[in-house]
Amino acid sequence: MIFQFHFFTLRAAIAAVAVSSTVITGTTLIADRAVALPGAAIAQAAVIPASSVQQETLYLNTDRTYSYNLTVEQGVTVNGLYLPPGAEIQGQYVPAEGGLRYDASSVVVDGRSYPLNASSSVIEDIKDPRDTTVGSIAEDAGIGAAGGLVLGEILGDAGLGAIVGGAAAGAATGNLTADRVVVVEPNTTIDLYL
Repeated sequence: MIFQFHFFTLRAAIAAVAVSSTVITGTTLIADRAVALPGAAIAQAAVIPASSVQQETLYLNTDRTYSYNLTVEQGVTVNGLYLPPGAEIQGQYVPAEGGLRYDASSVVVDGRSYPLNASSSVIEDIKDPRDTTVGSIAEDAGIGAAGGLVLGEILGDAGLGAIVGGAAAGAATGNLTADRVVVVEPNTTIDLYL
């Protein structure tokens, strides 16, 4: 009787370990080996954290499509496929309201390509920082000053006021009319949603 009690207790303990391993990993332990259970649920990722493969900053116009690859930052499982860190995602930045969106079409794992249907939220455009630097504003101010001088010559008032006013107008116009672009830094995370 005591032997039967211990046997059933041991059997219950093994069953509990098997159930818990099924919940956690999708496998169960049977006689020292792991066996996959049909229909066992494996945690699926809803988001793939990725970043640009390019090591330089990208300045992308919002009216064009760009083919660039991303790399997986953290390992995730998608549709039963494990995407390890460093797996390469292939896709495009496409125009979207307010900027660009990244649309993934495939992922390369161990040299093999698999279809992937995931998109980022809109990456918002900003004034092109290359057009709003001190050098660019100074260049616009110089052009404005030259315009002020020419205008002053035409109107017969080529004084300092016309030149300074032209410089200020050129700087302001350059800053206001700077192109809008999407800036993608190499280490910035781009979340892709399934």
